[in-house]
Amino acid sequence: MSFLSLSKVSYTYPLEEKEAVHNLSFEFEKGKVYGILGANEAGKTTMCHIIRGFIPSFYKGKLEGDIRLKNKQLDEYKEGELASIIGYSFQNPFTQISGVKETVYEEIAYGMENLGFPRQEMIAKVEELIDLFKLADLQDKNPFELSGGQKQRVALASIVALNPEIIILDEPTSQLDPQSTEEIFSVIDLLKHQGKTVILVEHKVDLLAEYCDEIILMADGEIVLSGDVKSVLSNPEVLKHGGQLPQVTRFFLEAMAQEKLKKEKRLPLTLDEAYAKLREEVK
Repeated sequence: MSFLSLSKVSYTYPLEEKEAVHNLSFEFEKGKVYGILGANEAGKTTMCHIIRGFIPSFYKGKLEGDIRLKNKQLDEYKEGELASIIGYSFQNPFTQISGVKETVYEEIAYGMENLGFPRQEMIAKVEELIDLFKLADLQDKNPFELSGGQKQRVALASIVALNPEIIILDEPTSQLDPQSTEEIFSVIDLLKHQGKTVILVEHKVDLLAEYCDEIILMADGEIVLSGDVKSVLSNPEVLKHGGQLPQVTRFFLEAMAQEKLKKEKRLPLTLDEAYAKLREEVK
């Protein structure tokens, strides 16, 4: 059942002639993780801003088409109401730190304060998130004294604190080391199991293959491929549109091209799938 839908959505930024996104149509289901792929300026972030209601209310410009959330037109929601349903993590965490709180602990609680959460509920939630995001050693530090990766974790914790139904993450691991990246994806998996809808713009396609349910590939402002992870990320057409394929999948494509392996329609995406496939080949 569609939870959030776009129908024939196009948008042009102010002072621009070319549409940033064109004729977007897609239905998001509740409780799934969606990975959005595409080259720079493919329209990924613009689509996210449309979904969160910042276009055209903040960015202005010309928006056409139909956007519905829970069977209600998106523009019928008040800004505060929409903010409680949709959480958004910026690619640059520096822009998401409030600047008015002196500790990480207070920063995570800031959004809940603004929405009038009861004090004891705030305290319990902050302590839960400090443990979940492994921020115990940082909780008394000033957010502006943290590294970029640490700020990213604090920013994401602040969003999760508000318990939104939809969480949009724009390159959430861009400033994280491999271990912290894995930790963030573990949190994404947890959010999925909590029934959240997660929309994830991310270039680390190997992790998308492991954690996402569906993939949306964008190019030149349009959705050019979409579907379940297996069907999209095993499709060589992804490469023609500026996307990437998992390392395992590329290995199998190259091996088949050299006739070292028999041709397959459904290629493995992860190491576990690759081991299973190779065991079949040697039997």
